[in-house]
Amino acid sequence: MPDIYLSDHWEGTMKQRLKSARWAWAFLSLGLLVAAEATARPMAGAIEVVPLWPHDHWQHRVLGPEKVGSKGSAKGAVSGISDARMEIYRPAHPNGSAVVIFGGGGYVRIQIGSAAQPAAQWLQSQGVTAAVVYYRLPADGWAPVSPFQDGQRAMRLLRAHAVELGVDPQQIGVIGFSAGGNLAGIVATRFDAPLYTSVDAADRLSARPDFVGMIYPVVSMRPPLDKTRSRRELGSQADAEQAYSVEMHVRKDMPPVFLAQAVDDHTVDVGHSVAMYQALHALGVPVELHLFEKGGHSWGLGTQGSLVGQWPGLFATWARSHGYLGAPPQRPTPVRDDDGSGD
Repeated sequence: MPDIYLSDHWEGTMKQRLKSARWAWAFLSLGLLVAAEATARPMAGAIEVVPLWPHDHWQHRVLGPEKVGSKGSAKGAVSGISDARMEIYRPAHPNGSAVVIFGGGGYVRIQIGSAAQPAAQWLQSQGVTAAVVYYRLPADGWAPVSPFQDGQRAMRLLRAHAVELGVDPQQIGVIGFSAGGNLAGIVATRFDAPLYTSVDAADRLSARPDFVGMIYPVVSMRPPLDKTRSRRELGSQADAEQAYSVEMHVRKDMPPVFLAQAVDDHTVDVGHSVAMYQALHALGVPVELHLFEKGGHSWGLGTQGSLVGQWPGLFATWARSHGYLGAPPQRPTPVRDDDGSGD
């Protein structure tokens, strides 16, 4: 009897151990699958880099590495771009909208650190997927059409990746600052212009933004508004005045536009925003214009409490009135005192 008892006990123990081992292996396998999925799918908050073109698609290369400015108005600005690309900012809870962002810099550099990146982080906090574009610059020896090729391509690529990003392909807008406003305006008005030869399936998608924000924008290349650095950098193209004056390409089937500029802007005359507003209004294109008394130029999101610092909230309200940007993020419920006053 003792021998049989010991054998039964050993057999039961081994069965229990095997059962435990199978459960442990199942949990381990599940853990490995979850880890693999997390590795394959970038976490919210991580910045993803998406090249705009196949490797060596454009033969020209800028001499030397990219440069990031460290002083004055060039601080945080990028130049020397050979490989055009987007940096994608995913929100923790995507609301289905996305915005492509073009920083300014007179087509000499791109204000990434002071304008494009803060705007992307603000949009990300609103549940909006943001894409900061590093476009090729005429000042680096690229043809004047290059930034506009990159702008169209960025819109099409973001639409091509919409599903995996949790974005509705009909909810993709654009924001441009200064020269980036000129780029945004040309993409919004000349979205079907054949600025480059198709390279893949993404180029069969529309480059038309669904809504547009033009912030202290360069609009016109024509007198008397032709005194900008952007005009000089694009001027090597014979028809630049006609090709890149946004107000000349306004059309009824373009997206609604939001404009914001300071009246005391001494870099880009406020007449640029006024000319764009008048052209849009004359055609019946939905447009909203905000002219601030003070603020100068190149204020990015604007200092909190300043006049120009109002524009992000105004833009969000305007975009939502057209059905874009999703619902505003919910604010925490205020802590109530015992008397229920909440003060």
